Amino acid sequence: MKRALNILNRIVSDVHLMFRRPVREQYGALCYRVRKKKPAIEILLITSRDTGRWVIPKGWPMDGKSASAAAAREAWEEAGVKGDIHDTPIGSYNYLKGLPHGLKVDCRVRVFPLAVGDLSKNFPEKDERRAEWVSCAEAASRVQEPGLKDLILAFERKMLAEIAANDMPDA
Repeated sequence: MKRALNILNRIVSDVHLMFRRPVREQYGALCYRVRKKKPAIEILLITSRDTGRWVIPKGWPMDGKSASAAAAREAWEEAGVKGDIHDTPIGSYNYLKGLPHGLKVDCRVRVFPLAVGDLSKNFPEKDERRAEWVSCAEAASRVQEPGLKDLILAFERKMLAEIAANDMPDA
């Protein structure tokens, strides 16, 4: 009986692996600005088109564009922002992406910081989303994905440490 259960468990495990879809990759932009007075870091969040939850601009890879360039393009299309995007991601997070017909796929989003320099009133998805500048703590509390929460808070710590180091008088 024990041997039969072991074989059955192995078959179930193998079938599960056969039907598991690979993780799909997306690229996201963590759009930020630095408030000089405090100093403080603010994050631009947008609402998703389908559920209205708070997210960062993100999307699928684009032919002929690097990962960071694709993230910058999504930031423009979804939030109307342009600026300097870093070529190196600050990390990644996973989430379940809802597709048409109810299918959900595992996605890993590589996140690139984008220092916002220009905010436009007219951009492709202007009428489909809301956008708000918020503190990093507020951004972390609004987004649902635990990995994105962690990335936002770690980014704030790193940026504030860099600002403090740059403000140190030379010895």
